[in-house]
Amino acid sequence: MKRKIRIVMAKPGLDGHDRGIKVLAAAYRDAGMEVIYLGLRQTPEMIVSAALQEDADVIVLIMHTTQYSLVL
Repeated sequence: MKRKIRIVMAKPGLDGHDRGIKVLAAAYRDAGMEVIYLGLRQTPEMIVSAALQEDADVIVLIMHTTQYSLVL
């Protein structure tokens, strides 16, 4: 049996709105993927650490604010 695609999803920085990422997470799950949602206000270090621990195939970052600058 094939392993499901593992996706780590996170909201980096100060953005406090999570409706969109939760909708995307549900769509990915419905498509048969395994989703690990880390939640709001994650640092790049936290996201990378979780992706490595979870053996993720994909990292999804959703940002809707321009009040900060982030380079990944």
